[in-house]
Amino acid sequence: MSSVPVAVVTGSNKGIGFAIVRALCKQFPGDVYLTARDPGRGQEAVAKLQEEGLRALFHQLDIDDLQSIRVLRDFLKEKYGGLNVLVNNAGIAFKVRDTSPFAVQAEVTLKTNFFGTRNVCTELLPIMKPYGRVVNVSSMASSSALRGCSQELQKKFRSDTITEEELVELMTKFVEDTKKSVHEKEGWPNTAYGVSKIGVTVLSRIQARMLNEKRKGDHILLNACCPGWVRTDMAGPRATKSPDEGAETPVYLALLPSDADGPHGQFVSDKTVQTW
Repeated sequence: MSSVPVAVVTGSNKGIGFAIVRALCKQFPGDVYLTARDPGRGQEAVAKLQEEGLRALFHQLDIDDLQSIRVLRDFLKEKYGGLNVLVNNAGIAFKVRDTSPFAVQAEVTLKTNFFGTRNVCTELLPIMKPYGRVVNVSSMASSSALRGCSQELQKKFRSDTITEEELVELMTKFVEDTKKSVHEKEGWPNTAYGVSKIGVTVLSRIQARMLNEKRKGDHILLNACCPGWVRTDMAGPRATKSPDEGAETPVYLALLPSDADGPHGQFVSDKTVQTW
């Protein structure tokens, strides 16, 4: 078993994920895994980094596929005895011009951004090593979507006692409400992406609380962050930040020093804790 520290970035063959891998290759003292659904694209991305003189390793991962997540988990357990850094970056967004029905967009977006991310956490958090760092890439869209929710929903999403089961119920309800075309009446905002990222931010708060309760002595820090508006396939060419600039906050959280006791369970943007 290797005693080398190991970092994994989900959805990292392009965009912000790729920039996070690049930065970790330069700064993280161990093995860095670039993951992608498509092995061909993943290997291409690794080769691109190699041309820059950087060494990333590849492992297939499709966060929509529980089996794929478990294969990665078993590999990490066997080869490294666990995981030191996890960056949950994989996510999708429909283009504004997309004509798919809103209910379809809601189901597909939440399947990956919330449920997929949650599955990765369920499988990989138990193998996080002491002093591990977990970064869930959320978005400022979660804050604006939260403000667009009814007072009742806002209260639930800001609660310090909400459980993971209750959050899953709410996310499932949103998808069901869109199918019945009653989501606005039920107090939801009109953004599937925004709601999916509320899910990621709130999930991070819950997970941090659980780590405090169950693994206090392990000094694991877990946060959600917003990379900013970044020029990627997802956000388009008009965005204000380059992918490397977008990677800055996730990488800062991934590399918090071992003597840091925070941030933990926070929503961080531009390396600054935001009020949720």
